[in-house]
Amino acid sequence: MCITSKNYIFDSLKNKTSQYKNIKMAEEKKKKTLRRSLIEYGIIAAVALTLYATGLHTEVIGFAQRGLLATGLLTPKIENKHQNASENEIATTSTATPADFDLTLMDEDGNTLSLADFKGKAIFLNMWATWCPPCIAEMPNINKLYKEMGHEVAFVMVSLDDDFETAKAFNERKGFDLPIYTLQSRRPAMYQSTTVPTTYVISANGKLVITHKGMSNYNTSKFKKFLKGIM
Repeated sequence: MCITSKNYIFDSLKNKTSQYKNIKMAEEKKKKTLRRSLIEYGIIAAVALTLYATGLHTEVIGFAQRGLLATGLLTPKIENKHQNASENEIATTSTATPADFDLTLMDEDGNTLSLADFKGKAIFLNMWATWCPPCIAEMPNINKLYKEMGHEVAFVMVSLDDDFETAKAFNERKGFDLPIYTLQSRRPAMYQSTTVPTTYVISANGKLVITHKGMSNYNTSKFKKFLKGIM
């Protein structure tokens, strides 16, 4: 066999060996990437399961949604609209509907009262729950608004939790000053909503002037001015 033929065979074997090594390296790289991805997904799944098991997922999601409120995009729009509000929209009408005060509540101390007990004041009626991330997101700003205007406006934060003790524990743990209540009667039709949270604002003269479905930042100068105008 001539030298040229030997060199050709040697080079050919060398190339095939190199190609084999490259294929093996690529396969090993894929395996390492797959293992790393599985580990990462495993960690994410473990964290998610832990959050769901402990109930903290609601607060984590709520905290993230609070960032949306901070953008200023979800704020009350005080303007005339048709009465049927879509998701994340506020409806106000120049010919407001008389509010239905036939709603019985229980406060944190176990006292039974009616929405009618707040007649004569502007009422900020909010339907919320501890399992609702958007509720958790908007509550810090509602709490700030309450601290500023709670002596002028009746804040009625109605918990939709099955266990009122859960809502009371949450309110205390978060350090909120908000007066919270639980339902003791069926909600009137005008307060029936599949969206949580839903907020209703009733004027001092007993008119339902705002219905808002979804979270919002109510702690704005424009909304405060609006509240002062319906007292």
